[in-house]
Amino acid sequence: MNEFLQNIPVIILIICLGGFTYLTKEVIALRKYLKTANPESKKLQLLAYERLAVFAERAGLKNMISSAEAHGESAAIMHGVLIQNIKSEYDYNVSQQIYVSKEIWGAIVKLKDQNIYVINQLAAMLPAQANSLDLSKRILEYTLTQQQELNQIVLEAIQHEAKEAMQNVD
Repeated sequence: MNEFLQNIPVIILIICLGGFTYLTKEVIALRKYLKTANPESKKLQLLAYERLAVFAERAGLKNMISSAEAHGESAAIMHGVLIQNIKSEYDYNVSQQIYVSKEIWGAIVKLKDQNIYVINQLAAMLPAQANSLDLSKRILEYTLTQQQELNQIVLEAIQHEAKEAMQNVD
């Protein structure tokens, strides 16, 4: 019985790897199906580009500041609201990855991760008594020092791929 209990982590690992392999094969098969000339799949793909374009717009740092509902609160609350907004928008759109290229999905993930990182870093530089306006100013100052926000670059890539997909629609 003790030998069996000692092997439980190995058994669980084997089961998880089997499940992961199965899911990977299913996602690959679904992607192959979606790449066919099926007009319905092209419509789904275009809808995915549309939803990811909305995500890229909403995840822009400037846009997040204007839409955050924590004005008048502490910087810590604003920080939490901004991070939660990014994560919830991302979670809402995570299923769209099966309809778009790996490059576009990678850009979406990088956009989410970079903006969370930037917000975390800027919030960490503020004093404990800072308010939401202080954090908003710091984020806006950061965006002014950048040549172009990452969300705009991602949005351009999405638009480019969507236009290519539309040209291939019969």
